[in-house]
Amino acid sequence: MTTTDFLGELAWRGLLFQQTEGAQQALAAGPVRGYCGFDPTADSLHAGNLVAIMALVHLQRAGHRPVALVGGGTGLIGDPSGKSAERQLKTRDEIDANVAGIRAQLGRVLDFDGPGGALLVDNGDWLRELPLLDFLRDTGKHFTVNYMLQKDSVTSRMESDAGISFTEFSYMLLQAHDFAELYRRHGVTLQVGGSDQWGNITAGTTLVRKLHGADAHGVTLPLMTTAAGTKFGKSEAGAVWLDAERTTPYAFYQFFLQSDDRDVGRWLRTFTLLDRTTIEALDAATTSAPEQRDAQRVLAQQVTTLIHGERAARTAEELSALLFRKGDPTTLSAAAFAALAREVPFAELDAPADGAFDVLALFTAAGLAESKGAARRLLQQGGLTVNGAKLSASDTTLGTDRLLAGGHLLLRKGARDYGLVRVR
Repeated sequence: MTTTDFLGELAWRGLLFQQTEGAQQALAAGPVRGYCGFDPTADSLHAGNLVAIMALVHLQRAGHRPVALVGGGTGLIGDPSGKSAERQLKTRDEIDANVAGIRAQLGRVLDFDGPGGALLVDNGDWLRELPLLDFLRDTGKHFTVNYMLQKDSVTSRMESDAGISFTEFSYMLLQAHDFAELYRRHGVTLQVGGSDQWGNITAGTTLVRKLHGADAHGVTLPLMTTAAGTKFGKSEAGAVWLDAERTTPYAFYQFFLQSDDRDVGRWLRTFTLLDRTTIEALDAATTSAPEQRDAQRVLAQQVTTLIHGERAARTAEELSALLFRKGDPTTLSAAAFAALAREVPFAELDAPADGAFDVLALFTAAGLAESKGAARRLLQQGGLTVNGAKLSASDTTLGTDRLLAGGHLLLRKGARDYGLVRVR
């Protein structure tokens, strides 16, 4: 199978931070199997994990075979890398549930079909039944305490008030054991991870060499921050999750749509598969007409499609156009209204027997007015809109012929406060 320049692809996209000596030559010699680990601290991955996921996507597109490792074993311990204090340990049942959720998400992005498809493995398959004495004899003896103390993930914690427990101190050896086990079981010779994983990765390459006499390599990716200096993957509501129940596709779309002009070019390179020419054209558009936000719309559409599919991305685009660019609500589908019901105040009402809705009751039911009296004042001031049409002071009733797709009415108070009613 022909391979292409994986490291070159990462480099122009700004995704290459560090590599072991000889990694380029090993990748150029023919297809390799490379893995990246995902920590099951929750039942969903989040936007910050997209950097590593995209690295595996590029590895597969370059003709290599990616291996996604879910930490059903190491998740019971917790990685101290980048953490200022000890993690709260989770039960086996919690870890198992989290692993199942992550498996499903990775399956939507990587191609697992066919003989050259990606592999999905769980280190719980070997770590949970690993005898302690065997682990100490076969893995622990290859590492001196001095070697482990030199790793940044260890020194940073030892210098903190929290310190580091023996449990987390041992994490490096467990990850090294994973690399050696993946080499033995699946012929894996490459690990990809964030730059904070360099110490763990090189411990793994060392163990593969000592146990199996084989060359193994590591590639690290930069840790992402925004131009404002904040950690990537956080919104005002908290973490941006890949699970549609935790972060709706619309909210996910909005997170990327709201990217800073200083970040959007980087995010296009990092989180999409668009080619260099297309991205550079979008860079130019951001410089010449930033108010159009063309790059942000393409970024949001591409990433939402990747994670949630084309239909969810189209719906998110519809809602965004409606809520922020005053689109035509009569063109929205029932599916779009169902998605909107998760984003704005929502109420379900029975159809009126006489076929006429009380407008004031509609706005109070949707939570856009505290009382009918408050709704009446807003109506008299010209501050109420239904289905994109402003109401006059005399519009106190509304016929059922105004219902949109799925039996919905789109309400708006002022310029930005929306509500939705569905008639049963």
